[in-house]
Amino acid sequence: MILFLAARPVAAPPVRPAPRRRARRARRGPFAPYRRIFAVPGTRAFTAANLLARLPMGMLSISAVLMIAGSRGSYALAGAVTATGLAATALVGPWTARLIDRYGQSRIAVPATVLAVLGSLSLLLCVRYDAPAWTLFASYAATATTPNTGGMSRARWAHLFSDDPAARHTANSFEQAADELCFMLGPVLATLLCTTLFPEAGTAVAAVLLLTGVLLFAAQRRTEPPVAARTAGRAPAPSLLRLPGLPPLLLTFLTTGAIFGSLEVATLAYADDHGIRSAAGGMLALQAAGSCAAGLLYGLLPPAGRTGRRFLVCVGAMAALMLLPLLAASTGSPVALAAGLLAAGMATAPTMVTGMGLLQSRTPADRLNEGMTLAVTALLGGIAAGSATAGWAVDHLAAPGLAYTAPATAAALALTVTLLTAHRRPSPPAPVS
Repeated sequence: MILFLAARPVAAPPVRPAPRRRARRARRGPFAPYRRIFAVPGTRAFTAANLLARLPMGMLSISAVLMIAGSRGSYALAGAVTATGLAATALVGPWTARLIDRYGQSRIAVPATVLAVLGSLSLLLCVRYDAPAWTLFASYAATATTPNTGGMSRARWAHLFSDDPAARHTANSFEQAADELCFMLGPVLATLLCTTLFPEAGTAVAAVLLLTGVLLFAAQRRTEPPVAARTAGRAPAPSLLRLPGLPPLLLTFLTTGAIFGSLEVATLAYADDHGIRSAAGGMLALQAAGSCAAGLLYGLLPPAGRTGRRFLVCVGAMAALMLLPLLAASTGSPVALAAGLLAAGMATAPTMVTGMGLLQSRTPADRLNEGMTLAVTALLGGIAAGSATAGWAVDHLAAPGLAYTAPATAAALALTVTLLTAHRRPSPPAPVS
């Protein structure tokens, strides 16, 4: 491992421009923005590999819950184990991302993924052979080295289109839609594997997909961002949390994560209360589908005006649309709630796309993976807080439908933070050398 890190990374060769015929064809039609970014050689290959590696992100948590609860008969234990993994990821994730920025994607992502896969397999074996409960916590905590695959893909787009804001906007929109698609299909695939084959099937398949996807992604060297030269003996880089404009943006990501976590719990409780527990997954899939479609459509629109102003508009729209599930739940109609979730989901993707664009503009180019991992960490923390808040609301409020006050409140908090910091215009950071 030490020898592996000691070798000096070789900068990726410059990407050759697309042939003229392909470039002309990419500029035509309603989906021209997407055809244009995928006309660059190598983009389709790294995107396909990254999607394969990203799908397990929506599978691992629910697979662990189903596997542990099915074997040990305790959802409390399963929830505690996955919560431990989430906390470990919040601590280890930024450190892994910093290593990726320092030494390169292909040289860090692979060993980090191998460690995470070994943690998943250890969890599987510990559950299978009835090992003590503490081994489950230790095994799942080891999966915290899983690299931020979505962040690495976004870093490649940012490198390829460093001088093209419109192309970066389209690429970020695609990446957000891909996130929604993976988190929509992942739980369905995990549930199908764990319930139709055997309880450990979801974890096993997710581990194989993760390792295979990362290996294929790391093999795409020509689109990998080059590692910036580092001066020997220089002082350690300052924390990204000290950069102007980044802490309030991360706080907005935290509240957006609370929306996701509270929507899931509130919807599960509502469906259970109405005797349609099996429909809960479909209702949540509608919310993700709305976000996915909105993300793709948002990528077709050219970015207009300052990114900060667009972000404020997107957060405001999200705060308004998050009232729809609460209003729909008050009618007592599951159909109305499904429609409300679909509409509410259409506000989250544009907010995330624009927020990621702001984060990229406020983060040094040579620490982009670390910055995006901090955003993911904020989202995960928000999901955990939102889930806990919605669970409290379900247990203490008069009706489960009132738990939708949690995502509405989280969206209002996101808007408040954005309004209070909208007047600040931090200057673009210079790369750390």
